[in-house]
Amino acid sequence: MNRFSKVTSIMFLCLLAANIYPQTVDTTFFNGLSYRGIGPFRGGRSCAVAGVPSNQSLFYFGSTGGGVWKSENAGTTWKNISDNKGMPKATIGIIGVSVSKADPQRVYALIEALEGGLFRSDDGGGSWNKINEDRNLRQRAWYYTRLYSDPANKDIVYVLNVGFWKSKDGGKSFESIRTPHGDHHDLWINPDNPDNMIIGDDGGAQVSLDGAKSWSTMYNQPTAQFYRVTTDDHFPYRIYGAQQDNSTVRIFHRTESGSIGERDWESTAGAESGWIAIDPNNNDVVYGGNYAGLIGMKNHRTNETRTVDVWPDSPMGHGAKDWKYRFQWNFPLVFSLHDSKTLYAAGNVLFKTTNGGENWDAISGDLTRNDSTKLVSSGGPITKDNTGVEYYCTIFSLAESPIKNGIIWTGSDDGLIHITTDGGKNWKNVTPPENLLPGWAQINSIEANPFNEGGLYVAATRYKSDDYRPYILKTEDFGRSWKKIVNGIGSDHFTRVVRADSKRQGLLFAGTEQGIYISFNEGVNWQTFQLNLPTVPITDLTVKNEDLIVATQGRSFWMIDDISPLRFLNADVMWRNTYLYPSRDTYRIEGSGRGDGTTSGLNLQSGVILNYFFKEMPDSNSVQLKISDSDGKVIKSFKPKNRERGDRLPIKKGLQRFIWNMRYPDAERFDGLILWGGGGLSGPLALPGEYKVTLINGKDSISVPFIIKKDPRSSATMEDLKAQFDFVLDTRDKLTLIHRAIKEIRNIRKQIMSVNDRIKNRNDTDEIKKSGDEITKKITAVEETLYQTKNKSGQDPLNYPVRLNDKLASLNSSVADGQFKPTEQAHLVKKELVDKIDAELLKLKSVIAEDIPKFNKLFHDIGIPAVVTDPEKDL
Repeated sequence: MNRFSKVTSIMFLCLLAANIYPQTVDTTFFNGLSYRGIGPFRGGRSCAVAGVPSNQSLFYFGSTGGGVWKSENAGTTWKNISDNKGMPKATIGIIGVSVSKADPQRVYALIEALEGGLFRSDDGGGSWNKINEDRNLRQRAWYYTRLYSDPANKDIVYVLNVGFWKSKDGGKSFESIRTPHGDHHDLWINPDNPDNMIIGDDGGAQVSLDGAKSWSTMYNQPTAQFYRVTTDDHFPYRIYGAQQDNSTVRIFHRTESGSIGERDWESTAGAESGWIAIDPNNNDVVYGGNYAGLIGMKNHRTNETRTVDVWPDSPMGHGAKDWKYRFQWNFPLVFSLHDSKTLYAAGNVLFKTTNGGENWDAISGDLTRNDSTKLVSSGGPITKDNTGVEYYCTIFSLAESPIKNGIIWTGSDDGLIHITTDGGKNWKNVTPPENLLPGWAQINSIEANPFNEGGLYVAATRYKSDDYRPYILKTEDFGRSWKKIVNGIGSDHFTRVVRADSKRQGLLFAGTEQGIYISFNEGVNWQTFQLNLPTVPITDLTVKNEDLIVATQGRSFWMIDDISPLRFLNADVMWRNTYLYPSRDTYRIEGSGRGDGTTSGLNLQSGVILNYFFKEMPDSNSVQLKISDSDGKVIKSFKPKNRERGDRLPIKKGLQRFIWNMRYPDAERFDGLILWGGGGLSGPLALPGEYKVTLINGKDSISVPFIIKKDPRSSATMEDLKAQFDFVLDTRDKLTLIHRAIKEIRNIRKQIMSVNDRIKNRNDTDEIKKSGDEITKKITAVEETLYQTKNKSGQDPLNYPVRLNDKLASLNSSVADGQFKPTEQAHLVKKELVDKIDAELLKLKSVIAEDIPKFNKLFHDIGIPAVVTDPEKDL
């Protein structure tokens, strides 16, 4: 461990020792933190209820419980018209209804019944005719049953199901319409222009302007619905999740470009509903779950896939009681923290494999209530629907102690919690008492305490029982006793997930139906941690290194980069006027923080994240942040009033964040400078090593060490990087000399023009004018050799040949690209260019040293001041 790491570790331990927190934390300590949307920018479900009355008093209602109802007085009273002539006589289920705006007497009804189908009335529901019984229009009735009539043509009607169907003959026949995604749930048709419509499906929302002939993209909306989130150990690490009605995905949490786009994510193992488990020994081997107990393996390197189900017997259409093992739609699948070859999968029984699914062993009995009344076929009496999401009495959450091997916890969707301390040989039911957790709650997530082998945090939900209260509990003694910890969470914000930070004891995060909460004291008190995150259901959370990653139901992935200020926040910090937080290690990689929020995720800006705090708004004239190297030499200083936007230090009350881009200062410029190789003016990227940041606020001065690390993917040696750094720094300095010379040339020429103007009416100045013209000619020749003075716009270098400074800047830009030492040819070209540049600078120095004094003497002889130069400026 180097000395900077030791200092940081000592500071961290000291702060932990002062682990004293108030009930809640002033939210100004969160000011500098913000979530960034990661994506992916693909669709997620968009669903709504449709009803189109033809006037303000007339309504039809298709009941989800069966029956068609009509009101002619704006809903004051309703009349059941389900028994009118032509309607099915047997039991009726869900019904979709649509009234034609073109003819208010035309009513369509899509009816779930044994003899159901599409029915039509042409007398306002007085009588009906079944006109179509195609099951493509009414399959999975509870899930779809949507229909919409065209507002301008009573014979055009649309039916939404897995497919999108259109009839032009009043429902007698239908054609399938191609859309960007399947599983359609809602449709809006412009009443003034029926060619303009919006469809809501399991891919998101799309727009058509030509009557459904073509549609807009679904890849411009971050509406993905994720169930769970996990990460791998790749560099940069990737985020994984299964998105409802789309593929699973793995996506880079940051890139070396300007945003996180489609190029940065790909499908992985499993399907829409499953957990994902990444092989710890090979992150390109991924296992993913899906409904019906399916487990898939994908090797991204070889592109091989394999199905490795625990029990490959398809349960489709069967009730849970007919299946040997019950696997929920979203069943747990996770690798062991202690044995990298052990993969767990949970049905109603916990299984494990140590050979990639070649065989599975049960390591428990049934860890659910196994209530036979809850295992019957789902649906009915008309339509059954058994996909796996309806299966009950299953293990729904799983956690292994990170401290001690053999301790495993399970939580079931019917409210039971079990523990084994010997790897599954013996299990104990440790379900909390019902006064803390009412029976039959869904144990949505569990988190083993990273500091206490007998500790567990539990997030449970009962919203399916119309109980929207939050349920978070904890135990510290292997489940012998429990405590409910929900103080501060909204009374109707039911909880889906709780996670514990592994670096700061007592720091917890909770995801609820309406956002995120944070606790600094083991859940004794909670406060909102929403910041800029949209109000959206939070389905899962994970902490990776110093990052908090959020899975949402309808807004894709979000994350906060570097939550280390939360880890160091304590009473000592909170009463200080100024505080500079220890900085995490930074990898030397590129990347800019861009992303438009519609087609790409917001990327992390490359650089060292520096977090600092002001108790009150400071005086902008008294604040400065300095970056120094390991020898104490200041590399760069940042102030609130710096001219360049990127060099301006943000200051406000509360937590602030500044990202140093790891670059040394750029080459000096001059007004109007236009270069084709302008990127070569940038200062070199700081070398891997130890640095120091100092924050000054008036009399307060705080210094903290930090480390820049080499990109672990780079093949360059430290000697290579040093050679590149020296080349770029030396070239930058030469460009600065060139531009200072040009500034001096222009200053001299301006003064000569000025004095010439002053003596233009005198008759004794011909020699002076001649001398001034000769000097101007000499220095202009130098300037035009160093710089293309004809450049007036960015593309002009394509018309006017570039000069020496542009050539040198272009060379510098090419050498700075990547992480390699300069080529032999780069050194040769640099020498050739620098020799020519030095020759021109020598000419200028000669003019300044010899011609200017002679010119000034001529003026002195006639008593007029002439040209003044700066002898202190290095050229």
